[in-house]
Amino acid sequence: MIPSRALIAPLSLAAALALSSCAADSADPSAATAGGGSGEALTVQASFYPLQYVTERVGGDLVQVESLTPAGAEPHDLELSPAAVDGLRTADAVVYLSGFQPAVDDAVAQAAPEHALDAAHAGVEGEEAHSAEEHGAAEDSHSAEAHGADAHGEEGHAEEAGGDGHDHGGEDPHFWLDPERLAAVATEVSHELAEVDPDNAATYESNAEQLTTELAALDEEFTEGLATCQRDTIVVSHEAYGFLADKYGLEQVGIAGLDPETEPSPARLAEIGEVVEAEGVTTVFSESLVNPKVAETLAAEHGIETAVLDPVEAQADENADYQQVMRDNLEALRTALDCA
Repeated sequence: MIPSRALIAPLSLAAALALSSCAADSADPSAATAGGGSGEALTVQASFYPLQYVTERVGGDLVQVESLTPAGAEPHDLELSPAAVDGLRTADAVVYLSGFQPAVDDAVAQAAPEHALDAAHAGVEGEEAHSAEEHGAAEDSHSAEAHGADAHGEEGHAEEAGGDGHDHGGEDPHFWLDPERLAAVATEVSHELAEVDPDNAATYESNAEQLTTELAALDEEFTEGLATCQRDTIVVSHEAYGFLADKYGLEQVGIAGLDPETEPSPARLAEIGEVVEAEGVTTVFSESLVNPKVAETLAAEHGIETAVLDPVEAQADENADYQQVMRDNLEALRTALDCA
């Protein structure tokens, strides 16, 4: 027997009410949400990829992270639009590295966001500042004088750079190439997010602890992987590897100084050639975002190989995150240094 329309209407109404009731019950008002229970993810601006990576890992689903530096772009030369500066002003939090990107430093000062974390305190400063003198290490057997590598001093590369604003104040800012220092920043990020969103402080802390565990394991891989190598000198495109070299007992010799766009002089290339011959260097390292022409020419002149050593300043491949790129770096180093 086919039901009449008079019966169908009440049944439809009852079904609709039941569905509405179920939907209301599924929204648990006591569930923790970002933004003090607003239900919206926190908006966080990170200045470049390593800080974006850490913030995404610590914040998880509770944050929406945007990088001021587009994927695959060279972060040193970043310029920000007025809209990007406004984005800093309206973001729930900002994570940046002072002294690395002048445009970001200026924008943060102009926007004056309420919650801004400078990663330099936990990352670059850490146990000690990595100054020009520390990486120049004149007293070391691999000193600037011995190699002709006035790497971070006021002469040599500093003059070649022409004072274009990329000298980072004489300090190497690439702290994230030491996984333990990046882990310290993860802890600071969790604290900053907790200030903005205290309801989810425990989640941020737990996520930071998980990332710290992973980065400690990565650090151990580097320590063990580079413990028994035939050589310890790496020739690199630019001197971005001071933290990595200091941590794992290596010596970097840079074609360029801290500015990857510095053009080396013929005298500088001749000096590096002497290092290649004296130290038995088998590989000249280029980078994913820097023109490899000079590195390839230098390698060809000495009959040696080239390989990529990524400073992880930006994410060149969206399918390879920080940890994957670092492990690729480790394998490249082990091959170049003939590690057992």
